[in-house]
Amino acid sequence: MDEDRGPLIVLTGPTAVGKTELSIRLAKRIGGEIISADSMQVYRGMDIGSAKVTLSEMRGVPHHLIDILEPDEEFHVVRFQEYAKNCIREIHARGNIPILTGGTGFYIQAVLYDIDFTETRADQDYRKELERLAASRGPEYLHQMLQKADPESADAIHANNVKRVIRALEFYRETGEKISAHNEAERQKKSPYRFAYFVLNDERSRLYANIDRRVDQMMERGLLQEVVRLKEKGYHRDMVSMQGLGYKEILGYLDGETTLDEAIRILKRDTRHFAKRQLTWFRREKDVIWVDKDRFAYDDGKILEYLLEVLQEKKITDRRI
Repeated sequence: MDEDRGPLIVLTGPTAVGKTELSIRLAKRIGGEIISADSMQVYRGMDIGSAKVTLSEMRGVPHHLIDILEPDEEFHVVRFQEYAKNCIREIHARGNIPILTGGTGFYIQAVLYDIDFTETRADQDYRKELERLAASRGPEYLHQMLQKADPESADAIHANNVKRVIRALEFYRETGEKISAHNEAERQKKSPYRFAYFVLNDERSRLYANIDRRVDQMMERGLLQEVVRLKEKGYHRDMVSMQGLGYKEILGYLDGETTLDEAIRILKRDTRHFAKRQLTWFRREKDVIWVDKDRFAYDDGKILEYLLEVLQEKKITDRRI
């Protein structure tokens, strides 16, 4: 029975579309707690570049999976899934509703459909060989290997995400199966939750303008100084955390590879590209409810009321506080 499954709300969308404010307003209305589905906001000291929600912005709404790791600690989808599932159980136990909010689509998918990431036994020699190839010939060479073995995974995984590329190649070698096919089969499983999966969206030109404006605001708020502090603590670009948007570009400037103006231009460009990839990901997902801001004349109140109506229809909540 659907009623036996606990409620879960997903509120996602491309970067800079306005998820944070809407998620907090929604949480205030329904007795919700927010779980951050963001691969960067877990790190302490990485506040400006990750557009981390501030204490005052939270307005008393509990937030989870923010500021839980140091930048030199590894964070990946399996760890996120474990943490998020624990948070959901605890929130349900308190009689509240978990709201999974953020733009990392793979993380959301992993929790929503309880994807099995059981590790097969890794061939350490093969892994080291792939790591050597990435170091000597570059990430693009490894990505081309994946393109031949598993084109669907190559389309979904960026060439610079060497760890995920290696994992997909390992999986193919170990099992003879494409990891994309495995993940697709996992996605067909019934969710353990009674859920609503909202994707907040905006017209492309407005979204891109918001991204450019956000980058300018980040610089005004001290993004450069934030990256300087992180670098002084010994954090460097080989760390997963420092590969995040905003950090690798500013590191390029600090390392003398570009001017500051050029680093900002690259950051704006790459963030726009990232938003485009996010939208492509969400369009491939099933059970998505698109919430186009222009359809509501950019009235945040009307958008919120629409979310509440859907949640009532889906019997996820009947609390309209």
